[in-house]
Amino acid sequence: MPNRFYNDADFALLDAASPRGLREEGDPRSPFAIDRDRVIFSSVFRRLQSKTQVFQSGEYDFYRTRLTHSIEVARIGRSIAEYLNASQPGLGPDFFVDPDLVEAVGLTHDIGHPPFGHIGERRLHALMATWGGFEGNAQTLRLLAERFYERPRQSRGLNPTRAFLDGVMKYKALFREECAGGDSPKHHFLYDEQEYLRDFALGGPAGTQACRARDDLNACKSLECQIMDWADDTAYCLHDILDGVKARFITIESAQHWAEGKKLASTENSWLQDLLKLIQDDRLEPAFNAKIGQFIRACRLEKRDHPLAGQTQRYAWSLAVNPAIMAEADFYKTLAFDVIFQSPSILQIEFKGGYIIDRLFAALRENYIEPPQPKLAFLPARWNIPLREGKTEAGRARLVCDFLADLTDGAAIRLYRRLFDPAFGSITDLT
Repeated sequence: MPNRFYNDADFALLDAASPRGLREEGDPRSPFAIDRDRVIFSSVFRRLQSKTQVFQSGEYDFYRTRLTHSIEVARIGRSIAEYLNASQPGLGPDFFVDPDLVEAVGLTHDIGHPPFGHIGERRLHALMATWGGFEGNAQTLRLLAERFYERPRQSRGLNPTRAFLDGVMKYKALFREECAGGDSPKHHFLYDEQEYLRDFALGGPAGTQACRARDDLNACKSLECQIMDWADDTAYCLHDILDGVKARFITIESAQHWAEGKKLASTENSWLQDLLKLIQDDRLEPAFNAKIGQFIRACRLEKRDHPLAGQTQRYAWSLAVNPAIMAEADFYKTLAFDVIFQSPSILQIEFKGGYIIDRLFAALRENYIEPPQPKLAFLPARWNIPLREGKTEAGRARLVCDFLADLTDGAAIRLYRRLFDPAFGSITDLT
């Protein structure tokens, strides 16, 4: 039975003239299921297993990595879609939010993030300031549209459907548009050269202009993108606390000390006391796993007055979340940020990760970006060839940024040691 929630425009491919690979006759999968499956069976997805979520890769054996976090976001997002389909008036067997699409968006939302977590993103953004900056979500879209199969010389993107690409597109303002006020944006932008992706996601330049006239472009998110955002918030606000407790960053004593410097409202103090009791009784993990269900059931759909509502159901509806649950999520995020992310040991690791990114970029800039031809072509051939053919400094800089963003934590450390540690490396360990 066809799903009337989506139309031909939602299923449209970024490159309508290009096939999406061989598909066996009788394949029952929808275009969105194909989007999901192609992400799962990719090296760009697998690399997330060795990229920092909170703790650096290899630090502990229980923590979340970018990979496990992405799997959890996808599962929570799919559960939200299934809950909405079962509980929302007006949805039914032939008119529903596609769980495969939401799952695909959740699995994909972090594939563009660089090594070493947020410090990696901040350092690459600062280093790329002259050439359009770096943004994790924009990099995810670059992979999907242009570089998914790791051949920088060729345009080999995933050729995603419109609904899938738009679901991943958390921000729609371009770098140059965010610079219009005079200051360079810290984050939340698309690369200038991705304007065509924005126009495709919004149904053409006219759709972009209609959205711009109505609202902040970065607030223009499809329903599936909103579901992914809340699934992401749910996963990291609860799981950062869980991992922080297991790693002994958050203890009864450290949480109490944190609270002494805060003016907690009565509701916030109640959440804190519940947390302390769960830690004391060693019941935190099952209790917080149960909270995932509460956060899912806090969702509902609302009709949306949007310029694209007449073109697609994805903009005719928006996700609404119970404000009390959102406030609880914000409380956990603040606690995790203050007690875990601002702890000396995490900041030391961040400093080291940022230093490694800085040194690697400087070496690549000297040898690849500034000269029209590489001085020392020490990168693997699949990178040397497109960098040698790069006609502009900006184009070479973007490829260097691609290379660094692709690295896992371990690969970045090994490359750093090979370039700068005289006692490390041999002719047999080239990648």
